[in-house]
Amino acid sequence: MALHFSPAEFARRRASLLATMQQERLDALFLFQQESMFWLTGYDTFGFCFFQCLVVKADGSMALLTRSADLRQAQHTSNLSCIRVWKDGKDADPANDLLALARDLRLAGKRIGVEFESYGLVASNGRKLEAAFEGFSEFVDASTIVTRLRAVKSSEEIAYVRQAASLSDAADRAALDLIRAGADEGDILAAQHNAIFSGGGDYPANEFIIGSGQDALLCRYKAGRRKLSERDQITLEFAGTYRHYHAAIMRTVVVGEPRPLHLTYHAAAKAALLACESELKPGRSAGDVFAAHAKVFDEHGLSNHRLNACGYSLGAKFTPSWMDWPMFYEDNDWPLVPGMVMFAHMILMDSESETAMCLGRTYLVGESSCEPINLPDLDLATR
Repeated sequence: MALHFSPAEFARRRASLLATMQQERLDALFLFQQESMFWLTGYDTFGFCFFQCLVVKADGSMALLTRSADLRQAQHTSNLSCIRVWKDGKDADPANDLLALARDLRLAGKRIGVEFESYGLVASNGRKLEAAFEGFSEFVDASTIVTRLRAVKSSEEIAYVRQAASLSDAADRAALDLIRAGADEGDILAAQHNAIFSGGGDYPANEFIIGSGQDALLCRYKAGRRKLSERDQITLEFAGTYRHYHAAIMRTVVVGEPRPLHLTYHAAAKAALLACESELKPGRSAGDVFAAHAKVFDEHGLSNHRLNACGYSLGAKFTPSWMDWPMFYEDNDWPLVPGMVMFAHMILMDSESETAMCLGRTYLVGESSCEPINLPDLDLATR
């Protein structure tokens, strides 16, 4: 088996989940999030774009329902022994196959928690699932149970996070080495990925953001490339990824002489990031971090140029996004505790002047404060 964690680590995770299930009075869990399956069993696949479900009973037994294409994937990458396959076909209805599995597991009349909030359970399959189980058992929404457990990283996980952080710094250096007037965005992007893959890293859970000129104001990847001009700006958001664990960096690099707004906005972004750092510690909440970000930007008169969120948790994530919970937004009362890995990004987008300035890095929450684990130099990068 290609497992990346010790048996003791998997046993600890299962015990913590079972304790939470007992608190919530759940007889079983239907897990549809790929992140939950990877965390609990090591199962590693992108096959969650089709119907598959990991059933966890209150006694600790587990069973996976998946497709034939993922049978050997599950056998090779997980600690699961009970794996069932639903058959592809014109009249396939895997919700009914899951019902048959539930009958065999004696779940009739039981209280079952379901990860309804999942990329792996599209709305059409969710409706079929509820129809198939109507009158058979009680469903309750348990979408955040594993998510909250995953938010706090173990020592084995933190070792992978640090590897990811090292890869993110390598990707940052690779980009800075190429950024100059006349450079092609495609070459910069290729160099970043090369640094990560050659360092033993993995595919990220979403595309890297790269945009220059007016496109530097975008917070998402888009198709198309351009070459940098004599005076330009380029925004990069990327993540080193190791065993699916992510550590992200975001920055805007100026080509040529910075405009006055670049200098002003960078000073504000750096001040806001440092203010967030001071709130990234036990006893504070995700909302407290956002409030620190908003306070600095608003005091600089930049409220119209900031976003309504300024970061999020990172961990072992799968397509389509490396963003995890909790997020930094207004009044989010999710408490910060030791072992959380958080990405804080300060984003300023001034559409009127077409000026972008972004600055962000990843932190590990410790016992009394936070530790930045990548992007040690917060100065404005110019080339």
